[in-house]
Amino acid sequence: MLYKCKARSSKRKIKAQSSKSKVKNLKLLVLGLSFALCVLHFTFAYAQAVTGRDLIDNATEYNGKIILFEGEVIGDIMIRGEHAWINVSDGDTAIGIWTEKKLTEGLTHTGGYNSKGDWIRINGIFSRACGEHSGELDIHAQSIKLLNSGGIIQEGLNLGKRNIALVLLGALCLSVILQAYIKISSRRQKV
Repeated sequence: MLYKCKARSSKRKIKAQSSKSKVKNLKLLVLGLSFALCVLHFTFAYAQAVTGRDLIDNATEYNGKIILFEGEVIGDIMIRGEHAWINVSDGDTAIGIWTEKKLTEGLTHTGGYNSKGDWIRINGIFSRACGEHSGELDIHAQSIKLLNSGGIIQEGLNLGKRNIALVLLGALCLSVILQAYIKISSRRQKV
């Protein structure tokens, strides 16, 4: 009977140890999955935007891939039915963006001579030679996020340039007057 008690107690110890190791393994698994999800989440959230120059130089590498592109909306927003074309410049290169019309509704300013366009982030599929748009290099936007709103640029008068222009105008007037005086005095001497 004593032998049976020892056997039962050792079986209980083995069961207790195996359940502790299962709990420990489960904790490690949950911790590992939590860490992986956090890393994946932040990797996606802080993905770097690709520059226009990089897209052009490495077009075959990015072709058909989802990319982030940031830049200023320039020119006109061209509505084409339920879609729209916008041109976006990152300061070095401008790229055409094909998007649903509803994604452009929040855009209020486009860049031009006297205005600064909205600064946006596009998440979309890059096409090196888009079959839908006659082989053009473009991005088909899946989402557009407004980062900074644009506005009208107030041009101030450059006083230095104004002063130089006045001095040059004065010199021109003096040379015209001097030339006329010389011409008149040479006629008087002939008579």
